[in-house]
Amino acid sequence: MTVDLTSTPVRSLATADGRLAYREAGSGAPLVLLHGGFVDHRMWEEQIRAFAPGRRVIAWDARGHGASDNATGPFRQVDDLATLLRGLDAAPAVLVGLCMGGGIAVDCALEYPELVRAVVVSGVGTSEPVFEDPWVLGVAAAQQQALAAGDLAGWADAFVLWAAGPHRDLTGVDPDLVGRLREMGLGTLGKHTPGEPDHHVPVTRTWERVPGIEVPLIAVNGALDSPDHLAMAARLAELVPDGRTVSIPGAGHYPNMENPARFNAELSAFLDRLP
Repeated sequence: MTVDLTSTPVRSLATADGRLAYREAGSGAPLVLLHGGFVDHRMWEEQIRAFAPGRRVIAWDARGHGASDNATGPFRQVDDLATLLRGLDAAPAVLVGLCMGGGIAVDCALEYPELVRAVVVSGVGTSEPVFEDPWVLGVAAAQQQALAAGDLAGWADAFVLWAAGPHRDLTGVDPDLVGRLREMGLGTLGKHTPGEPDHHVPVTRTWERVPGIEVPLIAVNGALDSPDHLAMAARLAELVPDGRTVSIPGAGHYPNMENPARFNAELSAFLDRLP
């Protein structure tokens, strides 16, 4: 069975601070997909197609991303996620998150454990990242410098470098993948204005609390991701009692997009082992 994404429109859930957008397909046990920073739910298209025939798949746009409204006051992403899960009667759910989305998934397991059945992360530890690697710091600095100069194309040029990672250049990444990331990133960036307030409120003490996570957790990482992202994911999996990691060879920071067949196989095997 093939899922036709054109027949699964983007919907929205009203909250006290605007709308949260999401795409939903299939029925059964909830599988909730949480995208990385600056992109949106479209990064999960291959996973929606693969898993909707047997599960209820929900892929959201985090506040300020994609089709979701921008924040107008203080908010926590994890509270938005809890609102979505409850509003759609989609809990307990398996949460699958990449980078920023993985941090939100871990936050949910800490703040709202009753809403979470299991956690899958990719290229992330918690929502309190630690960046020390020179390549990572250099890419982040290039993005910031381009933004400060109002150079959106330059920002996008730096942003898509995450897909390649520090061990290769962009010629080693599918140009279609790079183009999709660029389109999503610029689309989200275009929702915001220079100097607008940052209303996001972080979740704190995450690293010291993760040993209390009681649900199964797996980190499915691209082997070519940066040392910082891989180290944080490994640390998380070591701290969670039922945690482990798997690596996808030849993939960078977006293994679900770069090698969806392998990513989906690892995710499917994890789901099959859940009690």
